[in-house]
Amino acid sequence: MGGAPARPGPSSVSRLVVRDVAIAFGGVVALDGVDLELGAAEIRGVIGPNGAGKTTLLNVICGINPPDRGEITLDALPLVGLKPSVIAAHGLGRTFQATQLFRGMTVLENVMTGLHGRLDEGVLGAVFRSRRLCDAEAQAAARAREVLAFVGMEKFEERLATELSFGQQRVIEIARALISEPRVLLLDEPAVGLSLNRIVEVDSLMRRIRDERGVSILLIEHVIRLVMDVSDRITVLSHGRKIAEGRPEAIRIDAAVIEAYLGKDLHAGSPAP
Repeated sequence: MGGAPARPGPSSVSRLVVRDVAIAFGGVVALDGVDLELGAAEIRGVIGPNGAGKTTLLNVICGINPPDRGEITLDALPLVGLKPSVIAAHGLGRTFQATQLFRGMTVLENVMTGLHGRLDEGVLGAVFRSRRLCDAEAQAAARAREVLAFVGMEKFEERLATELSFGQQRVIEIARALISEPRVLLLDEPAVGLSLNRIVEVDSLMRRIRDERGVSILLIEHVIRLVMDVSDRITVLSHGRKIAEGRPEAIRIDAAVIEAYLGKDLHAGSPAP
């Protein structure tokens, strides 16, 4: 995965800003004063041992878990207190650790569900199949096909999504997040359980999403080799606190990061604990 040509750094314009975010569950502190900024057209990796607060951070950003304190903005829009659907409508896309594709639906139909909030015509529209609804569904299908072509999965559009391999399903979930044309995409372990060849494909796809679509990506991942290779900058969490931040080459040799990973060689290609 190495050897990619150098590219300019991300824009100094911050699309996503997290300030002093904290949250506790039942007295257990999951995040404690976390700060983070994601620039325009930037891939920001977030790493840390199990229980560091990585997924909680994504859940707080997208509105699933409101923080106990702190501020979060997306292109200067305050997000704290907004519903996840409202946050998504303002340009935030999300995938999850576990695949969440709908059984009994084709690949095309699963990708189209990424626009579900924009196709609601109410009960009468659904019953009588109004022309407006039919036109909207046709447009959604066309957009889904365009996104599937972008991620290289267009030949599977009529297959049941759950019949595909695990790696292919992960790509379909990314396509579903992309159909709403987000400005920021949160990816929660997109390479989990994938073979090395599939990891290389995910690496390439993330670069294309950033470079060709201008989407900023916040990436949580345990496959350290992928994070080090694809990220413009990396944030490291441990026990809910940020312990390091910087370019991948600096993170590899940071003493606090090495200690948090129990001395694990961060140059290795194997997954982190």
